[in-house]
Amino acid sequence: MFFPNRCPVCKEIINADDRFCPECTDRLKIYNGSSEINGVDKFCACFEYNENIKPAVFLLKDGICGNSAHAFGSYLAKTIQNNGISQKTDIIIPVPLSVKSMHKRGYNQTELIAKTISAKLDIPVCCAVRKIRETEEQKTLDSYGRMSNLKNAFEVYDSETVKDKNILLIDDVCTTGSTFSEIAIVLKESGAGNIFCASVCKATVKK
Repeated sequence: MFFPNRCPVCKEIINADDRFCPECTDRLKIYNGSSEINGVDKFCACFEYNENIKPAVFLLKDGICGNSAHAFGSYLAKTIQNNGISQKTDIIIPVPLSVKSMHKRGYNQTELIAKTISAKLDIPVCCAVRKIRETEEQKTLDSYGRMSNLKNAFEVYDSETVKDKNILLIDDVCTTGSTFSEIAIVLKESGAGNIFCASVCKATVKK
């Protein structure tokens, strides 16, 4: 009564188990493309990143979680299942934030999404990767800049946890796949098996 569930796009009150309101749901564009990401065995995403879903992404990134993590995690769990990834996955790893970003936001939005997916697919979440240095915002860079920006930005601090495991990496938005690729490299160097990646949104690569 005091804190009703709201659509993370338009803020309208929705039912307790709903993800978005019907109007916003109808405007979301399902991602039907395919992307090859270096070091990644398979990638999938729920939606195309556009103006209709941006408000929910910004709400989550701006430190106001609301219903976004539940909505995104629920949709992404179904997409992962439909793509045959859940049956092959041992552990889920959310893309980590830097210490500075974590302190500023108060939580890792990708970890919240991963926990929703974990609950629905019964796959454990393991935060075995950390970001060890600050980087520029990826959205300000071109494809080459994104790759060099993330070079040596991540490390696996618990190699035994990932060794011989098939891993599902989770992020909220994927553009070029540079973040996924860089993390996949350090995971495979630590003995991980197959690396699957899934994001709520797939953005168009600007040329």
